[in-house]
Amino acid sequence: MVWINGERQDSLQARDRAVQFGDGCFTTARILQGEIVMPEAHVQRLKLGCERLMIANVDWSALQDEMRFAAATRTDGVLKVILSRGVGGRGYSAAGCQQPSRMIFLSDYPAHYHPLRRTGVTLALSSIRLGRNPLLAGIKHLNRLEQVLIRTELDQTGADEALVLDTDGSLVECCAANLFWRKGEQVFTPDLRHSGVNGIQRQRVIQRLRELGTAVQEVSQPLETLADADEAIITNALMPILPVRQIGNWHYSSRQLFTLLHPQDD
Repeated sequence: MVWINGERQDSLQARDRAVQFGDGCFTTARILQGEIVMPEAHVQRLKLGCERLMIANVDWSALQDEMRFAAATRTDGVLKVILSRGVGGRGYSAAGCQQPSRMIFLSDYPAHYHPLRRTGVTLALSSIRLGRNPLLAGIKHLNRLEQVLIRTELDQTGADEALVLDTDGSLVECCAANLFWRKGEQVFTPDLRHSGVNGIQRQRVIQRLRELGTAVQEVSQPLETLADADEAIITNALMPILPVRQIGNWHYSSRQLFTLLHPQDD
């Protein structure tokens, strides 16, 4: 099901800047028992994205009502929200864009995540490198061509997810997930100041570990740092946490961090 600006429809104007330029941002949330998991965090993500992209005049009250209404139609599933700058402007100019477009999509929950919690995931190193762009780093903007190419390449392998580096050769993330790894009692995650998405579940894991007395170190490290890691996990708002079984020739059997963080009732 699709709603655009509060109406059940699936057609967007060709002149909308989401179509013309990928001019907008989005978030993807889990629905459980008809309610959005971490709704405030998802709205805050959208607000941050709009602030960074200088998109004004979003009707946040209407959007949140629409999100709640859509979620209530499902006991389990996925809710995706897209905000674009809307229609207006000439060329790249945003002059004349008065009303951002609100789009809400419902879909089924990815069932393959359930068995992967038991078996663990295999990551394949992607040959696609993420460009470094501090202005857009961290937010989920609509320009996802890098991820489309990463996923297209991943589909040609037998791996579950792709491990992605930036153009300087530093670890960043996976195609659709964030990365953590553990060495002894130290936990690390890539520094996302130059590229990547600062996922909601990533933020939640960092906060949870801080509450447990473990500080997560955000680092710029090459791929080889994972060779002597004791454990690795990947996260996103839907998984929400999956253990990594293998990266190339490196195998991981420990689940200390995963067991500490994994919600048993999801």
